[in-house]
Amino acid sequence: MFIDSKEVIPNFDPHFKIFHDLMPFKVQEILLVSSLYDAFIMEEDGSLATRLINEYHGLNLSKPPKITRTSSAVEALELIEEKKFDMVITMPFLGGMDAFELGAAIKKIHPELPVILVAHNLRSTFPDKVDSHGVDKIFLWCCEADLLLAIIKNVEDHRNVDVDTERAMVRVIIYVEDSPLYRSLFLPLIYNEVVRQTQSVLDESLNERHRLLRMRARPRILIATTYEEAMDLYKAYKPYVFAVISDARFRREGQVDGGAGGKFLQHVRSEIHDLPLLMVSTEEKNHELANRIPAVFIDKNSPLIKDELHSFFLNHLGFGDFVFRLPDETPVGYASNLFEFEKQLQIIPEESLRYHTVRNHFSNWVMARAEVILARRLHKNYIIDLDDLKNIREDLVYKVHSLRKLRQQGVVVKFSGADYDPDIMDFVKIGNGSMGGKAKGIAFMWACLQAAYRENSVLSLHTVTIPKTCVITADGFDAFVAENSLGYCKHFPDEQVADLFLDAPLPAWLRKELRVFLKRTEKPLSVRSSSLLEDGQFKPYAGLYSTYFLANNDPDFDERLAQLESAIKLVYASTWFEGPIAFSKVAGHGREDSMAVIIQQLAGDQHGDFWYPGVSGVAQSHNYYPVMDMKAEEGIAHIALGVGKTVVEGGKSLWFSPARPKKLVQFSSVDNMLKYSQRQFYVLDVGPENCLERDSSNLILRNVQDAEKEQPVALLSSTYIPAEHRVRDVLLPGPKIMTFAQLLKYSSYPLSEILAELLKIGKMGMGGEVEMEFALQLDQELDRSVFYFLQIRPMVTGGELVDVQICDHEIRSGFCYVGQSLGHGSFDHVSDIVYVQPSSFDASKTAEMAWEIGEINRRLVAAEVPFLLIGPGRWGSADHWLGIPVQWSDISGVAGIVEVRNDSIKADASQGTHFFQNITSLGIPYLTLNEDSGNGGVQASERSKDFLDWQWLEAQHLEYKGKYIHHVRTADPFVLKCDGTRSESVLYDSAVACKKSCKIEGTKVWTPNSILVP
Repeated sequence: MFIDSKEVIPNFDPHFKIFHDLMPFKVQEILLVSSLYDAFIMEEDGSLATRLINEYHGLNLSKPPKITRTSSAVEALELIEEKKFDMVITMPFLGGMDAFELGAAIKKIHPELPVILVAHNLRSTFPDKVDSHGVDKIFLWCCEADLLLAIIKNVEDHRNVDVDTERAMVRVIIYVEDSPLYRSLFLPLIYNEVVRQTQSVLDESLNERHRLLRMRARPRILIATTYEEAMDLYKAYKPYVFAVISDARFRREGQVDGGAGGKFLQHVRSEIHDLPLLMVSTEEKNHELANRIPAVFIDKNSPLIKDELHSFFLNHLGFGDFVFRLPDETPVGYASNLFEFEKQLQIIPEESLRYHTVRNHFSNWVMARAEVILARRLHKNYIIDLDDLKNIREDLVYKVHSLRKLRQQGVVVKFSGADYDPDIMDFVKIGNGSMGGKAKGIAFMWACLQAAYRENSVLSLHTVTIPKTCVITADGFDAFVAENSLGYCKHFPDEQVADLFLDAPLPAWLRKELRVFLKRTEKPLSVRSSSLLEDGQFKPYAGLYSTYFLANNDPDFDERLAQLESAIKLVYASTWFEGPIAFSKVAGHGREDSMAVIIQQLAGDQHGDFWYPGVSGVAQSHNYYPVMDMKAEEGIAHIALGVGKTVVEGGKSLWFSPARPKKLVQFSSVDNMLKYSQRQFYVLDVGPENCLERDSSNLILRNVQDAEKEQPVALLSSTYIPAEHRVRDVLLPGPKIMTFAQLLKYSSYPLSEILAELLKIGKMGMGGEVEMEFALQLDQELDRSVFYFLQIRPMVTGGELVDVQICDHEIRSGFCYVGQSLGHGSFDHVSDIVYVQPSSFDASKTAEMAWEIGEINRRLVAAEVPFLLIGPGRWGSADHWLGIPVQWSDISGVAGIVEVRNDSIKADASQGTHFFQNITSLGIPYLTLNEDSGNGGVQASERSKDFLDWQWLEAQHLEYKGKYIHHVRTADPFVLKCDGTRSESVLYDSAVACKKSCKIEGTKVWTPNSILVP
């Protein structure tokens, strides 16, 4: 089952879904009705709209509303008839109609539209009309935009409170004040305090988008002007009341009552004895009354009123530290964040645990941090047995820990040494710069995965995650180069660049952060590149930079740190190695590269002195060479035992279509199983003598047979029975064959389903074909194994943008035809061919051949001459027995490649390797020639067999003859035609080109104006 496209948008975070549902009503359109004079007074200190926008941005709030102004009451009514407004702000005198008359007229049109009167003095508030219908609230203008903001937010709060309390138990602050003057002074102070305090306690690890969303859970402020209104609000929202702020003197039963505030607060205290209460009054005598209630008291005339209000919020509303107390109020612990809160819950006395639980102190403190779901789960109504303190403690700790872990899922967290908790933080970054292409791809899929974890999905039924990841952003590289003045060595030989980088110290701030990170990281690590150009859309730079693996188990911590720092410097150094620079020139990247670094825990387990995953591999959403009844769109996966170097560097691996995991073409017979199965695998040496090996990435090769008693081989291999010439899927004495039968044949673990769904998500999210790397950490019970997503990059499938037609005459007159190829277009700009001379080929000498090709390439690149490369086996393979191990810098001027499969080397097609991915991303035609095939390859055109006319090739003008490699040049450029729709290609001499038209009407043949050279 695959998820719907709308479910995988990274911006949709299921952990924050509840916040999306809050505050459904937003004031977007305001009608301001004021005389020209009032408008002038309001604008005297600057544009009202501008100040409102600045106020919104200053508090990091969402989009500010638009203000429409009119000076006529009649025009105001016309506008309200024509256009939708969310609220009306009116001044007292409008010429022929006062504010209350206008309000009454508005209510006849839209009864629910809030009408707010803003006056310049008390005389203009029509005290005799205070009970008149038409005006909802009255304020005094104090020349401050924060009053307007407070009015807007209060209108929103009154409208949203019913929905928000029901959906998320959002808290309510009741504010009782009948004086427009003090209401205008206090309401902005209260909102400022609520917003800033809520912002201050939101966990710093969240990104800005999440912080803005969680601000929606701030307490709602509801205003009452009479005793009866206050009681109605209290009764309606009693379960959610967070605090009460009340004047002492206001109307009760229609008359001003100097004791109304005291009576109201005493009533609330009688029902909720620990609710924060605040009395504000101009009469000092009320201080004693407040003490008796008890409630906090603030004198309205105090010069320190702002500080006193701040103290009330900090100390009484849960915005400060949580103080764990015994029933007699003796402090026994403190917590300033959820991490410390969780630790204290584990150790506080049972009396303190019960004291706070039954009074909802835990729930209220957490709610102040906008942790809506956790606050609900900690509420005493959700605790079954308040007397079972042992289970209460375990339950509270579990809920807090689960929330802390859950909210980090899919989020890249800014690393902080003080708060770093590797148990819950899966993805952190050190620095403030770019994470680079590879890390962004991991972060993207990490976010997408959160939306994919849903009921009945294979991803929700099994653990599919990323390894613990720490990214050093690119500003670390920039600072390292700048502080050590390393810019001069950019074009030095690779070894010299590496030496200079190793001798230079990392920036002090980076070393400090790495020290803290490593002290809390005990498992083996991989240190990988993530350059700003790497894994970019259609330019992957796959495998061009360095990767190192660290055992991370030296008893001397300083040695562990030194090895990590050295690995980082070597990855930095690879930014300026010859290969990546040559690729950048060919790819057309003009800007300077920079390097971020990914430090990940290495997937797998320890087996003796070795660490490796049971399975690693590469999966692609598009299969370039589908065989038999496989389909290109079903994709393909390559898997191997051990670390993924086997697959990405072209070693022996097992390939299959995720849609058809039981169809293994490589294993069509017992002989093929013996011939093509994996014999060796890469592992990390974690023995006591391990150290950082600069040239080997710290990996070593082991024989599969030597690991037959280790769990991965025992679980995933089959046994060859020589006497029967059979392979049995049981653990018996005899040679082991890596068939991965438990995964593919018996489906003991749904590897193929997981790959299919992840490829679908990646393809949907990236808008094109994708390739991903992964690893599987095996459990003895295979169904409990852990799947690790390691990397994703876009693929280029050929871009069939133009019509290309290959006719039979071109094939008959050609010197090469291939029925299994990648690429699309017609190329007629190449005259040079570099090929491996078949008669001198020796599989044990392929490294020498790679060197020879590299020398020819450098000469041709310098002359800006593109060439066709022809040779046996897998190009770029790390296994020199399977092909010629060229690096990118050895073939950077290539315009097309022919991979010859014949009796000298029989290796499967290269797809899945880093080398292959880089070639295809540049649009370089890649042809797989099956010289010994019966019909030109597994999906060749039926009209011809694959062929290459070696005699024609050797008859061309010889430019260079080496020990193994020949370089020839044709008299005229030859033509290379690739039909990506049929995966077939032909090469023919332009001098004998087809005389008849081979074009279908309307067909266009594309001839590039530029060539693929630096």
